[in-house]
Amino acid sequence: MEREVIALLPEPGPARTLAAAIFATTVGNGAFITASALYFTRVAGLSPLTMGAGLTAAGLAGLFAGVPGGHLADVHGPRRTTAVLTALTGLCVAGYLFVSSAWLFVVVAVAFAVCDRAAYAARQALIVSVVDGEKLVRTRAFLRSVTNIGVTVGAGFAAVALVVDTREAYLAVLALDAVSFVACAAVFLRLPDRAADAEAGERPRWYAVLRDRRYVALAATNMLLLLHAPLIEVVLPLWITRYTDAPRFLVAVLVVVNTTAVVLFQIRVSTRVDTLAKAAREVRTTGLLLAAACVLFATASYVSTPVTVLLLVVGAAVHAHGEMLQASGAWVVSYELAPRDATGQYLGLFNTGTAAAQQIAPAALILLTIQLGPPGWFVLAGIFVLAGLGMAVQVGRAKPRDARASARTF
Repeated sequence: MEREVIALLPEPGPARTLAAAIFATTVGNGAFITASALYFTRVAGLSPLTMGAGLTAAGLAGLFAGVPGGHLADVHGPRRTTAVLTALTGLCVAGYLFVSSAWLFVVVAVAFAVCDRAAYAARQALIVSVVDGEKLVRTRAFLRSVTNIGVTVGAGFAAVALVVDTREAYLAVLALDAVSFVACAAVFLRLPDRAADAEAGERPRWYAVLRDRRYVALAATNMLLLLHAPLIEVVLPLWITRYTDAPRFLVAVLVVVNTTAVVLFQIRVSTRVDTLAKAAREVRTTGLLLAAACVLFATASYVSTPVTVLLLVVGAAVHAHGEMLQASGAWVVSYELAPRDATGQYLGLFNTGTAAAQQIAPAALILLTIQLGPPGWFVLAGIFVLAGLGMAVQVGRAKPRDARASARTF
């Protein structure tokens, strides 16, 4: 067993350094996500409405930070840019320690979202700059598993604070998150500095990717597939309690099924997707798998309790498989179709779709599935099938990065 675990690890070098950095910050993030709502309402004194409005404003502001953040990485080098933006994100988290009014909360939340999304975009450019092409998909799969583990560990730390339930305990969670970002930035500086060779004056403008209509269309189609993201944690708990007789603890079981599957199988799934042709095939399969999960979830409301439980667990497993294929296919597509002189801003735009889905999907899916009931699940299944087929066609017609015209031509 020990040998199997070690075999999953990337070889010593940049990939392991990246894993250490990302583990550090995701532990802090896991703690923050778990305890922040209670901190803001019980300690900082914000109303739930104020907190929700501030986080929504921050999320919308963050949507516009990905492309500029990626462009900064293209111009100034991904290592330095990622480290600086990550450290700034940590400073923004530290700012939450001093929030005492609604306006100050909004300012800090917006600053945090902008720095965080810009740092994420720069980090994608950093990953592809220090990891060789044939190892890239496996490395990103490993980093995704590390992210899930880190968030889980962080949530465990936050659980202690929730039990203690004192001001000092919540402040300690925020301090942990702030320190984790600074530690992450310091680890990033240990990576090789592989800035691009082209002179800054020769680089494409920061908005060049916005003129690449095919890439924008791909990012938008991928965003439709990313509607699956809140299904397990947001939609299914409501679905189970309102439309089925399944026990409520099943919600936790489904989250464990999803998280465990990603940790154990993401690397294995991703190693099969290393070309554009394979990515096109897998995103098509992704649409079918996510649609099948939707059908299973909808059907669970019509049957007896034991069958309901079985359908929900199987549906969660099918969803997890589709989620892993979607991530693997998207990694290959986003990288292989980005020009070499603008990798940062292209990946920044593609990953903006992730942030947009996080903003849009929860409310949209609750309206579609919880308000409409079972028919809404079938509508969502159709969306997934069309998005998977559409993205496969788009990828099939696209040119790989080595054959693409420079973004300077736009």
